[in-house]
Amino acid sequence: MEHHEQPEPFSAAELAAMRRSMTTGRLAMTRRSLLRATGAMAAATGGLGALAGCGIPPASRTDAGSSTDHSAKEKRLTFSNWTEYIDVTDDGKHRPTLEAFTKRTGIAVKYTEDINDNDEFFGKIQAQLANGQDTGRDLIVLTDWMCARMISLGWIEKLDPANLPHAYANLSSQFRNPAWDPGRAHSYTWQGIPALIAYNKKATGGRKVDSVSQLLEDPKLKGRVGFLTEMRDSVGLTLLDMGKKPEDVTADDFDAAIARLQKGVDSKQIRRFTGNDYTTDLDKGDLAACVAWAGDVVQLQSDNPDIEYVIPKAGCMTSTDNLMVPNKARHKANAERLIDYFYEPKVAAKLAAYINYVCPVDGVREELAKIDKEAARNPLIIPDEEMAEKSHSFRALNAKESKAFSEKFTRLTGA
Repeated sequence: MEHHEQPEPFSAAELAAMRRSMTTGRLAMTRRSLLRATGAMAAATGGLGALAGCGIPPASRTDAGSSTDHSAKEKRLTFSNWTEYIDVTDDGKHRPTLEAFTKRTGIAVKYTEDINDNDEFFGKIQAQLANGQDTGRDLIVLTDWMCARMISLGWIEKLDPANLPHAYANLSSQFRNPAWDPGRAHSYTWQGIPALIAYNKKATGGRKVDSVSQLLEDPKLKGRVGFLTEMRDSVGLTLLDMGKKPEDVTADDFDAAIARLQKGVDSKQIRRFTGNDYTTDLDKGDLAACVAWAGDVVQLQSDNPDIEYVIPKAGCMTSTDNLMVPNKARHKANAERLIDYFYEPKVAAKLAAYINYVCPVDGVREELAKIDKEAARNPLIIPDEEMAEKSHSFRALNAKESKAFSEKFTRLTGA
């Protein structure tokens, strides 16, 4: 039997990172409205106490895939996603792309915004997957490093290429062959999430800010620089600036990047580490420059002409949220049809126009231009060749590395 990594209980540092992510990080990233997230966040935060108290039980089974697919007889599927991560009508009552899918296929979609944080959701479904049980979900969306963990545990179904003609043909080359899922055997990208440098040119006196070195060393920016509380983004950009590849990061590389950031903290060059709340400070000019998420920058620029962004010469970090089918899913083929549907350029364009993240679908630009010409020209939504070539991702960490790296980053940020 193939050996798979076993999950370990979360460390105190990892639990702290979860709380940060749910209050100011990925859960709080701008997805049109933050208000809908508050109820989910309260429920998720309440669940953290239980996780911290009892830890996570070890997995007992790892290779139990689906034995029977009921898709042909049961025209439905259950789809779990993050909050504010799909197109909705202004009154919030309809999800146009999902409703069009149901009208076309007859497959009803139960759509649930119950993913608040990668680790918290992992804890929610782990016991069922470890025991070879159906999670009640046919399709889930998780971030690349968590996808890597779940695939390594043997908890994710292999996808059937015969059900994914559009996805196979239209997946952008940038996302086609991640090290953690070669050939996209188990996953397809939902959206890309670049981390880059943003600055307020009014606050910088018109000066361009284009590197991590400038963020950390330019005396004119002292006390007005922000980095993110997301470890892979802040450390990853720092590694790139040091000539290191986050895809190949070693413990020594990581320590060197932490030391460099610590120097910025000690000298008070760095004002603070932030989650999504940096947007207000950048907009006002309290932060002159910072590490930022592209989706936020797109929306800030629509209201403030002083906001600029730069893809550093050294490169940027791009993580991905990915569609996967968990083991024992009752409606695998239906889920694959929905994945494939979102890789049709017309459908992908409707999604991209609404949520403003990197669209992973080739051929979408022309369709998006029919909806929003400005979005179609924006490389933060449809990357140009230069941006795609400069994009890097943080390698998957094993449980021991994750614990050690998280503890060091937590000490750095003071969280």
